[in-house]
Amino acid sequence: MFEELVKRDFKKKYKRTVLGMGWSILSPLLHLLVMKVVFTQYFGRDMPHYTTYLFAGNIVFSYFRETTTGSMTALTSNAKIFTKINVPKYLFLFSKNVSSLINFAITFMVFLLFTALDGVPFTPKFILLIYPIFCLILFNLGIGLVLSALNVFFRDTHYLYDIFVLLLMYMSAIFYRVDALSPTVQRFFLLNPVYCVIQYVRLIVLEGAIPSPAYHLLLLGYAMASLLIGGLIYKKKNHEFLYYV
Repeated sequence: MFEELVKRDFKKKYKRTVLGMGWSILSPLLHLLVMKVVFTQYFGRDMPHYTTYLFAGNIVFSYFRETTTGSMTALTSNAKIFTKINVPKYLFLFSKNVSSLINFAITFMVFLLFTALDGVPFTPKFILLIYPIFCLILFNLGIGLVLSALNVFFRDTHYLYDIFVLLLMYMSAIFYRVDALSPTVQRFFLLNPVYCVIQYVRLIVLEGAIPSPAYHLLLLGYAMASLLIGGLIYKKKNHEFLYYV
């Protein structure tokens, strides 16, 4: 059943489109083109590999947004199934996460190809990119658990989350650098888990630097905290979902 849910979610995204899966490649490239045209003049004139810098931030944030937004409606959109059949409700959420991860994997391959075309040297350190991606997967899953539960009880969650995601995008330094800001403000950005993942990817790809052990623990802490909170909410409210969908 889980396999069929993943197939359904993945196919549904490209249903009745001319390019189909091609949008997994074309969409991030078009987003990148727009951001490059808009922001290069103001933020990237003196910055080498600014396009790769933009691309790294854009694909990470897009993956976070797609996964969490899709997870939010995982229960309400599948209510006709789990109200008639006794199945673990978290399967619907997991299927959304897996289908989004497939899209991200395709986009990430395009990103790696683009970095090569942009003249960014590949190093063995690139293998470490597995770590922030793994942490982001767990973090997205935890946030998805919270959002899907909230959306069952409060349908306003969808509208509020759209505003929150927009704010988070501007707070994730996707198109600007934080180096020129004061150390205090730079530390403030570390409160944003998505920014922390973006920064990790940029450090590895653009600077060839490995973040400190404390930074690794910070990412893992965000992932575990998100998963724990989401799991506790699901465990506590699981039996009430049927009455509200």
